[in-house]
Amino acid sequence: MQSRGELQIDPGKLDKDAFHAEVELVVPYTDPDLTRALLKRAAALTAGLQARIALVAVHSVPFPADLRCPRNEHAFLVEQLMELAAECPLPVNPHVVLARSREEGFRYALRPDSTVLVGTYRHLWRTSEERLARMFVSDGHKVALVHIEKEETSA
Repeated sequence: MQSRGELQIDPGKLDKDAFHAEVELVVPYTDPDLTRALLKRAAALTAGLQARIALVAVHSVPFPADLRCPRNEHAFLVEQLMELAAECPLPVNPHVVLARSREEGFRYALRPDSTVLVGTYRHLWRTSEERLARMFVSDGHKVALVHIEKEETSA
């Protein structure tokens, strides 16, 4: 029977024994403040590990439109990712993917069995980030859902 991935909620740290060499974490870009807080938390979670982060943003282009991104929108998104990468103490490799949907873009960008950190705010209802995390788990990835407090995003 094939495993369909794992979902951990608010891990205290990532287990050193689970990784033998360098760790690559994938952080999906959803919101600038949330992603900034998640990158800070990723540095704390991976303390003592050789970790690097792939910061992935998906630019969705609706179907009837040509699959090209207007230059100014693409440049703005790339600039946001570069700013976030510069603020993180870990090595960050930003990626922008053009796709018809957010889900399709992330499925294209992630390698099989990726370790994904998904940040979300605490709500009484399921957030779009939580739905994204569940999609990653169903695709067979290892997912850590990290709850971020609003205060962390303003600091």
